[in-house]
Amino acid sequence: MSRIGRAPIAIPAGVTVTVDGTTVTVKGAKATLTRDVHPNMTVKVEGNEILVTRPNDEKQNRALHGLTRSLINNMVIGVTEGFKKELEVNGVGYRVQKQGKDLVMNLGYSHQVTMSEIEGITIECPSANKIVISGPDKQKVGQFAAEVREKRPPEPYKGKGIKYVDEYIRRKEGKTGAKKK
Repeated sequence: MSRIGRAPIAIPAGVTVTVDGTTVTVKGAKATLTRDVHPNMTVKVEGNEILVTRPNDEKQNRALHGLTRSLINNMVIGVTEGFKKELEVNGVGYRVQKQGKDLVMNLGYSHQVTMSEIEGITIECPSANKIVISGPDKQKVGQFAAEVREKRPPEPYKGKGIKYVDEYIRRKEGKTGAKKK
């Protein structure tokens, strides 16, 4: 039995969970999230807990069991606390700012890079070299943060680019460090 899949999900106060066939809807203070689960998985709400069960021990059902439980748990966390990704911009002349609902970035290109805020995501720029992306849907927050980072990934020689705050960039020495006589 899947250790993750068999663990019940506690429903906090102020959160309502409804299961309609294969559709799970979680409604909380921050948002309402809906997700279709695989038809093989059974989701039940018992008291203040959500239980995910599988019909048998086939390989696909074992894989889906833990996945389904994790996705529903992320929905519950998202509508109560929300998710957040922090990005850091390093480099001379590299800076970011928010103009209306757009994130405008100067990243050493001949033009400014602009990204629009998508539905369900909020962007904040507390300083000229920091971006905070937050929202209730973990997948949307992570995907948008990855797309922002993709505009100028960090390079290994000077560390210039956009990186996650908790990310470590392995540095390389460069040509002059290789010559030792």
